[in-house]
Parts: sequence; structure tokens; C-alpha cells
Amino acid sequence: MVYGGDAKPLPNAIVVAVPDDGRLPPPGKSVEIVDQIDKEFVPYVKAIRAGSYVRFPNKDNIAHHVYSFSPAKTFELPLYKGTPAQPVLFDKPGVIKLGCNIHDWMVGYLYVTETPYFGKSGRDGHVDLDDLPAGRYHVRIWHPRMEGTEDATVQRVELREDEPALVEWTLKLHPEYRPLRTPLPGEPGYR
Repeated sequence: MVYGGDAKPLPNAIVVAVPDDGRLPPPGKSVEIVDQIDKEFVPYVKAIRAGSYVRFPNKDNIAHHVYSFSPAKTFELPLYKGTPAQPVLFDKPGVIKLGCNIHDWMVGYLYVTETPYFGKSGRDGHVDLDDLPAGRYHVRIWHPRMEGTEDATVQRVELREDEPALVEWTLKLHPEYRPLRTPLPGEPGYR
């Protein structure tokens, strides 16, 4: 379970489990999707394993220019509608902040991890790591607004066969700062 500093459940937190022995199954070839719908990245936060490809379809009726200058992956998809022909390879772990050169409020995040054992919290703050084999793990968490580092969130967990483990975090959060989005027709403030 993941809570914000106000003790309310926190969505969009990524929980990652790394085996103590460091052994990981080899990565598979995966193609993931981050949509652009109503001038927003959907989902706002997505976790993927390093070595995965991501497609960025644009389901809006206007062009977007997707980019990232993040150290783990720098790329640009110049103005386009529909789906670009080639997906983007994310081969290094790290946080990728996504943006659109045309719409400043369009911000999204890709969390690229070295392990296949990860999940994202829902509105209820709950995360399930269903395919986690029994063993000892370092479990950590990341959220786009968290104060501090992932390393400060590490908990050691021993998972036994057929015994679920409950791990909880309460994160201090920075205030949310996202540029305001232009209202859509029918929304308050639309002109």
C-alpha cells in the first residue's frame, strides 16, 4: 500500500522488487503503448522493463510533438498524427519525463526498470506483484512528486511460498506543478 503524506491512498506510484541475489529472468521483447488522448499522455505514469519498445499513438485530431531530454533516454517524435512508424527503444533504466512541444501541460512519465517485478498503484494505493517468486527482495518505490530518492524508500522483504507480504509506504510529496491545460469545449473557462 502506498499513501501520501496526508495518509490518503496514492495512485501512480511505481513499486519495484529486485532479488537479493541479483538474478533476473532475461528480458523479453515487449512493445508498450503510451497514448495521447484529449491532449494528455495516457497513462500519466507507466512502468516498463529495460529493453522494451514504446509506441506513442496520437488519438487526438491535432498533431503532437513528443520528446524527452531525460538522461536515461533522449528522443523526439516531430509533429505527427496517428501512430509513428517506429516504436522507441528504452534500453537503460531510469525515469523518462515526456513532454509535447506544442502543449506545455502535456507531461507524462515512463519508469524504466531493470527487473520484471514491478507494479503501479491504483486509486486505492494498492499494488500487486503477482508473479513474484518466493525469495528475498529489496523493494523500493518511485512517484513523480515524491521528496527524496528511491534509495531512501528501500525495504527488505522475504516472501515465502503462498504467503502474501504486505509492505506499506507513506511518501512526502512535492506540491503538484503542471502548467494549466487549455479547457475543452463545454468545460469551464472555454472561449
